[in-house]
Amino acid sequence: MKQHPSSVKKGVVLLSGGLDSTTVLAIARAQGYACYCLSFRYGQRQSIELEKAGHIARTFGCARHMILQLDLGKIGGSALTTSLCVPKDRDLDQETEEIPVTYVPARNMIFLAHAVAWAEVLGATDIFLGVNAVDYSGYPDCRPEFLEAFTKMADLGTRAGVTGKTGFIIHAPLLSKSKKEIIEMGIGLGIDYGLTHSCYDPQDDKACGRCDACRLRLRGFAEAGIKDPGSYA
Repeated sequence: MKQHPSSVKKGVVLLSGGLDSTTVLAIARAQGYACYCLSFRYGQRQSIELEKAGHIARTFGCARHMILQLDLGKIGGSALTTSLCVPKDRDLDQETEEIPVTYVPARNMIFLAHAVAWAEVLGATDIFLGVNAVDYSGYPDCRPEFLEAFTKMADLGTRAGVTGKTGFIIHAPLLSKSKKEIIEMGIGLGIDYGLTHSCYDPQDDKACGRCDACRLRLRGFAEAGIKDPGSYA
């Protein structure tokens, strides 16, 4: 049953339509938050993830789902926003210090800044996002050091942070979890992962099965002993 937003604590949830962010949404709901979901049309080359996010927000009975328009494609620098090729069939276990070309410059920083702004308007202090251990080694804005520093910045740079009795809290409950652990947690919360989309380079709205995101997802389901309900080309 949908909870009345005014009767419970509010949380802003960054919702991409993917496996991780959907799991975080389920966690926030299980903790009793009225969830205000925030998605972005940021210049990504595909729109299926936003369609999925909208459906997921409705399925979970979220208090509101907002899609903001950004144009990070003009900045470029990522295979997700330009014509750069998305890497396929990479060795996921190979040690490398190179940041993948699928990294979108400062994306989490930009998204979190908008989440903080909306939380301030809503009178909320809790923000949820789905960064996790799998992304930790590749994307600099998925590290705990970044989240700690951003939280301090949010408290220093907002009216709510300066005048409020409590500061912002950025929840990243999947940060130290593997894909297997995330999937098992989500199944326990009753998530239908067939609603989600994880692919960087979908073909006719079906996941390619070969990009890093697809392969990490598929491996997570395999390790959990669960069939991936996603649709693959």
